[in-house]
Amino acid sequence: MVNYIIITGGVVSGLGKGITTASIGRILQLHGYSVTAMKIDPYINYDAGTLRPTEHGEVWVTEDGGEIDQDLGHYERFLDINIPKYHNITTGQVYSAVIEKERKGKYLGKTVQPIPHVTDEIKRRIRRPASESKVDFVLVEIGGTVGDYENVLFLEAVRQMKLEGDRVLYVHVTYVPVLESLGEAKTKPTQHSVKLLREIGIQPDFIITRSEKPLDNIRREKIAMFCNVHEEEVISDSNVDNIYAVTLMFEKQDLCKKILRKLNLRREHNDLEGWEKFISKISRLKNTVAIGIVGKYFDIGTSQLSDSYISVIEAVKHAAWNNNLKPVIRWIDSKVFEKDRSQLSSLDELDGVIVPGGFGLSGIDGKIETIRYCRENNIPYLGLCLGMQLAVVEFARNVCNMKGAHSTEVDKNTPFPVIDFIPEQVKILQDSRYGATMRLGAYPAVLKKNTLVYRLYGSEKVSERHRHRYEVNPEYVEKLEKCGLVFSGRSPDGVLMEFMELPGHPFFVGTQAHPEFKSRPLKPSPLFDGLIKAAKKKSL
Repeated sequence: MVNYIIITGGVVSGLGKGITTASIGRILQLHGYSVTAMKIDPYINYDAGTLRPTEHGEVWVTEDGGEIDQDLGHYERFLDINIPKYHNITTGQVYSAVIEKERKGKYLGKTVQPIPHVTDEIKRRIRRPASESKVDFVLVEIGGTVGDYENVLFLEAVRQMKLEGDRVLYVHVTYVPVLESLGEAKTKPTQHSVKLLREIGIQPDFIITRSEKPLDNIRREKIAMFCNVHEEEVISDSNVDNIYAVTLMFEKQDLCKKILRKLNLRREHNDLEGWEKFISKISRLKNTVAIGIVGKYFDIGTSQLSDSYISVIEAVKHAAWNNNLKPVIRWIDSKVFEKDRSQLSSLDELDGVIVPGGFGLSGIDGKIETIRYCRENNIPYLGLCLGMQLAVVEFARNVCNMKGAHSTEVDKNTPFPVIDFIPEQVKILQDSRYGATMRLGAYPAVLKKNTLVYRLYGSEKVSERHRHRYEVNPEYVEKLEKCGLVFSGRSPDGVLMEFMELPGHPFFVGTQAHPEFKSRPLKPSPLFDGLIKAAKKKSL
């Protein structure tokens, strides 16, 4: 019988419940159990596809074309599994399904109400992964914090699951702040958060405390007393330099053993040695590699956030660690280069540059100038999605002498539309259908032999995930190749240009795909690995 672990949050959002969920799943895996995970987002949006990156962070793309919450990316990286899009549940999806059933008469004339009809739909969706994937554990992270209006029905649904006989265990993640004026960790916010949870009818089995430093015994005893749990069920989750080390932090506190004991399960085996060696290796790295990420989704108010590019960041880390290097990631706002071209020389301080995906007009010219500087000064360059498109634009303008060449996304009247709509996208946008209508999910590509990209992948046929509406215009491929650009990977029908490279350059590679979504801690993306290898040579 499947076991459900429900992860809730309290006090503040952004505590790292996704990392906590993924880490719990990883220790269960290392002890011999099969695991999957899902995320509940209480917003009304149907999915994350139309949300601004600065609003909600990165949009994670699944193999089957889902545009979902970035926490699913943490699950995939930690657990090394592909998670389908239905593992992300939103309020928008739930209400849409309930209303559709009502319109079709599925409720037989009954008054449709939040309880039981909405909660029943939530429970059906939570139980679906267990019935389709046959795993031992399903981890369910509920977004937001206890006390939010929008997640009340989700909490009610998981409360009912235990009452109905499902094997359910509740984990509550809270924040234990240290007031600067006192220098003392305060447990009162945790106490109030658990009180709210218990008022809903849920008694947590474990309380995981997020804090800057490890929780001391005095605070542990206090939380246990006022939150109705044993002291051993209060787990410290303090800040670490490497998120993958959280798994070992939990293991040192016997969290897996305690979970299994609560559920009357035994440990199948212990396979922690490989993970321990991996974490130990990372902690000992001394030599660095400096990689610049040239983007625009950094600023929100007076804060700078990295969530918009979290998978790119993690992919850089995976590749750097694979090459025994400590990554130093530098954020570069492309708009700076638009204001002052002389600032481009600062790129010389980097060992490699990435231009990731993006949309819209802002910062485009600065990115094109960045790409030109990297091409002309032999700086290793990797272009992802938009980063490949702009590399083609730059090459067309400055090497092929196509003055004014551009993408029709930016300039509809360009004399050389080297980047244009994928044909089937024209009607979609005419109908103003923006959600879940791009070229989404995993698509195959055929690589050209004797190219750098072919050597990096070591295979003629590859598959990467996509999220875009624009592609290289086939009408200009021949001219671009005559000028020296090589399209080293195409769609199986040969129509879409999926990979490009520039022979003679230390590393100048672009892909229409998002290879960052398939990078794993122990299995880095071939393209990122190639970038780091070239960057390593430059740094010597």
